[in-house]
Amino acid sequence: MTIKKSGSAIWSGGIKDGIGSVSTESGVLDKAPYGFNARFEGGKGSNPEELIAAAHASCFTMAVSGTLGEAGMTAKQMNTTATVSLDKVEGGFAITAVHLNLVAQIPGANEEAFQAAALKAKQNCPVSKLFNATITLDARLEG
Repeated sequence: MTIKKSGSAIWSGGIKDGIGSVSTESGVLDKAPYGFNARFEGGKGSNPEELIAAAHASCFTMAVSGTLGEAGMTAKQMNTTATVSLDKVEGGFAITAVHLNLVAQIPGANEEAFQAAALKAKQNCPVSKLFNATITLDARLEG
């Protein structure tokens, strides 16, 4: 079974003075602006790295839910932040790392089973498998 999803981008102008927009098939993003300023100088608008971070955070968190279910646990709530590192390297820029920070509330969970589920999800979520970068994880069980 193959599932295909799409996103699109439009760009006009040069690399520094140009502006683009990004959209998703679902319409959740519809012509969201992005550009050099947003990507490299902290300006308003989106950028590929934050979109990748959101994709990784959502994929990973869903995978944690699945691995918890395999272990007989259900989360009350999980919050994941993915931080993507874009570094200047020889020949340009590269995404060199992603750090996942998970805080979860799981009634009746034990730390060992929680950590095992988080690690399994980090290794096996489809977005994690996409990266040729170091992916680190901090997982904290609350309550």
